[in-house]
Amino acid sequence: MLKIANHPIYKHPLPEGHRFPMEKYELLPQQLIYEGTCAEENFFEPEIPNDKHIVAVHDPEYFYDLLNMMISPKMARKIGFPLSEDLVERERIIADGTIKGCDFALEFGIAMNIAGGTHHAFSNHGEAFCMLNDQAIGARYLMNNGLTKKVLIIDLDVHQGNGTAEIFKNDDSVFTFSMHGEGNYPFKKEQSDLDIPLPKGTTDEIYLSILAENLPQLIDKVQPDFIFYLCGVDILESDKLGTLSMTLEGCKKRDEFILSTCHNLNIPVQCSMGGGYSPNIKIIVEAHANTFRLAQNIYF
Repeated sequence: MLKIANHPIYKHPLPEGHRFPMEKYELLPQQLIYEGTCAEENFFEPEIPNDKHIVAVHDPEYFYDLLNMMISPKMARKIGFPLSEDLVERERIIADGTIKGCDFALEFGIAMNIAGGTHHAFSNHGEAFCMLNDQAIGARYLMNNGLTKKVLIIDLDVHQGNGTAEIFKNDDSVFTFSMHGEGNYPFKKEQSDLDIPLPKGTTDEIYLSILAENLPQLIDKVQPDFIFYLCGVDILESDKLGTLSMTLEGCKKRDEFILSTCHNLNIPVQCSMGGGYSPNIKIIVEAHANTFRLAQNIYF
């Protein structure tokens, strides 16, 4: 069964002025249930995880300062949200969704997180609306519990996964791969194990050919026994924060290629949704919904 971590935004409200495009966290599960792709039993609500899973990735001083609303104004500005206890709680719950998703992926082959993809969270600070790096926490959880030996993180958000790259820069058990817009934030990139920066205006044909050329070779080289997939839809031409020119169909083909590859190779995969900032919320929901439709069609 496809298991999906759900995070109703109304339980952890965002400050006024920061809501769009966060509506997708409410609208996406509603759409999936309405159209029959998913049912209520596909969804689970994560909880507050044990702190040990978070401090295995993030510096304890940073995490507990965040938890107690004691981080400096400068660090808070880098995160971008007006900080609140509700927001920090929500970030911890998102991380738990990915932790539990790891277990479900080992059982069913795949698991999804409606939220997550907080790849701009570094070991000792947050930035760009990311405070805790959910997929890094999930990867370390797997390693520390002896559930995997080699992890591959496939980050296809339009923004480079700079926090993820920093966290695992000296960890050979996790291979970080980021394919992103070269002109997008962050303007000072970290070094992933493999970075593929794409020029402004990259179209479906070019994007998909580059991915098809590199991913099979990469999996053959890394030999992962678990994959994390950050499937941001901010690669769309309509995205107001992106620089690429992908269509909805091209984005869907990207997801189909990744998920089919994981399925065919019998490598468990945990998916976090990542970014999507098209002005029309319907486009964001449709692009994300395609990922869940494909997961159901390919795996179940």
